[in-house]
Amino acid sequence: MNFEHCPEVLNDRDLLPDDTLSVFVVGSMARGWANDASDIDLVVVTGERFEGGEKAFSLDVPLRPGSLPTVAFDHDGRRWEIRYWQDSQVDQVFEKVGWDAFEADRKVGDRLVEAEQLFLERLVSCVPVRGADWVADRREQLSGSAFRSLLVMQGLTKVDAKTRTALAQLAAGDVESATLSARDAFGWAMDTLLHGHDEHGALVKWRARRFRAAGPDLLTFDEYWAVETMRDYDPADPGDWIRRVVALCKKVSMEVEI
Repeated sequence: MNFEHCPEVLNDRDLLPDDTLSVFVVGSMARGWANDASDIDLVVVTGERFEGGEKAFSLDVPLRPGSLPTVAFDHDGRRWEIRYWQDSQVDQVFEKVGWDAFEADRKVGDRLVEAEQLFLERLVSCVPVRGADWVADRREQLSGSAFRSLLVMQGLTKVDAKTRTALAQLAAGDVESATLSARDAFGWAMDTLLHGHDEHGALVKWRARRFRAAGPDLLTFDEYWAVETMRDYDPADPGDWIRRVVALCKKVSMEVEI
């Protein structure tokens, strides 16, 4: 899909500030995974804060300034959502994932809020339609940061907790809960594996797409898909499936590099 018209659409609606540094398409549209119901999601980076007037609503973030103006509208049969980031806010997010910050405090659970993590994840696969040099510079900065390591460590922590829970529930005879915990552990293990290949994202609906894109050597797509769809789950012997999934999760944890 050609996105060259996007800045013009924004400009016609007075949604393209004069101090715009970059405009880029993110999400499923940028990755070529969109369907008829998909939105067009854009990020606009500005030098000063974009207010947006009555058109914008704000998403709170622990930054200065403390919110991200967001505008949504319908155009040519699709919903458009534009999120505005101030360049100085991006600087603050990168400070949180710098190596100095990572080495000083490896507690990763509350390092980034969802909007901050999503911004960095989508920076990898975005399609710039204005300010491509800004995107290239930030991608290089991201590549040299601790962001991937932070996500991997967070994932490994979750996998460890979820697998221990699954085995404890199984030992207690609570096979239904153990099954759900094993599924949860597997999801975290796969996302962690994909983070290790710079395929970032938290939405389960795109996990199979991300797995195909990453093509990890650790297991084939069919092996992954068999567990994701619980192909070999036997209700008469759920413990076998639970233990195999836990073993796979532990194998992933041993192989993924922080």
